[in-house]
Amino acid sequence: MDEIVQAALKKWPNVPHCFGWLALDARGTWRMRDERCQALNLRGDAIRNQTLAGFINRNYLVDERGRWYFQNGPQRVYVDLETAPYIVHTTHDRGLVFHTDESVNAVNTFFITQAGQLLLQAGDRFAQVDDRDLATCFAGLKRDGHAATDEEVAGLLDSGAVGQNDMQHFSIDMHFGQDGLRSARLKRGELADLMQAYGYNARPRQENANEV
Repeated sequence: MDEIVQAALKKWPNVPHCFGWLALDARGTWRMRDERCQALNLRGDAIRNQTLAGFINRNYLVDERGRWYFQNGPQRVYVDLETAPYIVHTTHDRGLVFHTDESVNAVNTFFITQAGQLLLQAGDRFAQVDDRDLATCFAGLKRDGHAATDEEVAGLLDSGAVGQNDMQHFSIDMHFGQDGLRSARLKRGELADLMQAYGYNARPRQENANEV
């Protein structure tokens, strides 16, 4: 957390929280949602200013109820999540990177949904892979330690072609910067179920009078 934010919290410790005004989309872009966007359930305007986006990234936290928020000075601005609390991108030099520009040091498990979303657990973080990076990730798909064929990749994306019992044969190899190539198992999983299992709230809203 930035020092200026810590100082503001000490000076104004009881500022009411804010809900519905900030969102994280499925490609890792922060979006501002004014009253019109909220009323019409629109995605909101993308935040393109990199200084502001970086400030949000550095002060992005989760509370004890699994609600993610941006600590904006003394105020918590709670975040609506389009999918997962973190979005992951692939890079040429660092491997997988969170939308907050932090490197993914290792993946415990990959999950693929019936809709073809690729999710992952990395330590205590749960993330979705940006759909534009799926091809790069699936290039490292293995079946029983060997490179998967095009038909096997297609079978995974066809929800009825590869059953849960067959998923034990699949894994994904990814590069993690200087740490080199590592492998993680691939399992079936649905976003809503995994979010619930990890205790995350994708649409936090006011729960008491101190939250506005």
